Amino acid sequence: MNIALLGISGRVGSRIAHELLARGHAVTGIARKIDGVDARAGLTLKAADAHSADALAPLLRGHDAVVSAMRFEGGADAATLIAATRAAGVPRLLVVGGAGSLEVAPGRALLDTPEFPEAYKPEARAGQVLLEALRAEEKLDWTFLSPAALFVPGERTGTFRTGGDGLLTDASGKSWISMEDYAIAMANEIEAPKHSRQRFTVGY
Repeated sequence: MNIALLGISGRVGSRIAHELLARGHAVTGIARKIDGVDARAGLTLKAADAHSADALAPLLRGHDAVVSAMRFEGGADAATLIAATRAAGVPRLLVVGGAGSLEVAPGRALLDTPEFPEAYKPEARAGQVLLEALRAEEKLDWTFLSPAALFVPGERTGTFRTGGDGLLTDASGKSWISMEDYAIAMANEIEAPKHSRQRFTVGY
């Protein structure tokens, strides 16, 4: 498949690119600054500002799917992502989501709990806004993949669980996933869609 990946220079985006390339897919990596991204077989790099749908759409055209691994604050907003993907004629948009909007109880999001760090709330709320915009989108086939609460570089194990809108925790109550295993879940969803027009989550 031909995948356009926004935010390839970031920690999550780089790992998703590595997973997709290892599976034989062609990846167009798009970021504001691509100088630090290593060239690899199957990877095409494009420098672009993702805040303009008109500038972004031509770079997305001809791909089978778009993956956004950008931050919510400071990255392209939902309207820009949706408009650029639709204008490019790409049928699918997959978004690296956040854990803050996951529910810890019916109707209660993780970001609304007392334990959620205040410093992370603006980014989490921006992610929640993007998710709601996707849920209101009537034409585009989208998927929003939320990681577990602790989302860090680590080991690629290939062993994890998936869920829906609820926060996943292990037997000790810990909620976590490595970026490497998250990349597997994202690549699996690209290859064999199971969560069309849905949010899902991944954790141990």
